Amino acid sequence: MTAPLENRDTPAGLGFALSAYLMWGFLPIYMKWVSHIPPAEVVAHRILWSVPVAALLLVLLRRTRDLTDALRNPRMLAMACVTATLITINWGIYVWAISVDRALDAALGYYINPLFSVALGAILLGEKLTRAQLIAIALAAAAVVVLTIEAGTLPWAAVGLTLSWGFYALFKKSLPIGPNQGFLLEVLILLLPALAYMLWLSGTGRSHFAVGNAQDTWLLLGCGVVSAVPLIVYANGAKLLRLSTIGILQYIAPTLIFLVAVFLFGEEFSGARLIAFPMIWAALVIYSISLLRQLRRVPG
Repeated sequence: MTAPLENRDTPAGLGFALSAYLMWGFLPIYMKWVSHIPPAEVVAHRILWSVPVAALLLVLLRRTRDLTDALRNPRMLAMACVTATLITINWGIYVWAISVDRALDAALGYYINPLFSVALGAILLGEKLTRAQLIAIALAAAAVVVLTIEAGTLPWAAVGLTLSWGFYALFKKSLPIGPNQGFLLEVLILLLPALAYMLWLSGTGRSHFAVGNAQDTWLLLGCGVVSAVPLIVYANGAKLLRLSTIGILQYIAPTLIFLVAVFLFGEEFSGARLIAFPMIWAALVIYSISLLRQLRRVPG
């Protein structure tokens, strides 16, 4: 029997987590390169080419038996169908947001996500919130209201990313399988619909894959690597870090997305965003301080 992992930070865990968040932070640059391709086609290729990457990892780790056991379990398959649907929605919104110059909305969605997860825990799991956490959630909600008032509509991309990733993380916790096996199971479930859609695109002459433009073909092939590798690297790093460390590091990705959107993509950072983003940042500082204090009180 394997000894339980100690609740401490390790150099390997820090290296894995930082690598994953850096990859996620600069992912908008890659998605911008494929922004001329319809988002649904990009997502289909993200699914298709993630399969060999994730499968190779399981073969190298000799954990394929876990996957075959999961494929024979109807309850686990049903739960994986839910998480697979949510990750597809998340990927679709993300790719679309980058393609229509709304990377700042993507950053906002991932900034809000930790606070939304805390709220989900309170509502669905009965977890008690501290006063600081309530203030942080209220600040985040107020920031969304500020953006809504100026635009006349909800920032749907940010809200969609928050909801899809928040519920994905919630249901993923209930999936009784390792993170690497779980990811492969999800993309295997999505593989047939993705292939069917890609065959339809090819049959109707709408495909951008292997139709003369070598750059598009290679970029779509690379979608599997840029999708699977960060998720797999993060999953392995999270096991080797304390919760408090993960809680702080998770802001790296949306911060990099924010910087890429403003300084590389030239997206406008003015008006309501000048008010809403500082509100979100203040909420995250309050939440992080509260999290650190809670963890210090837990006997180790």
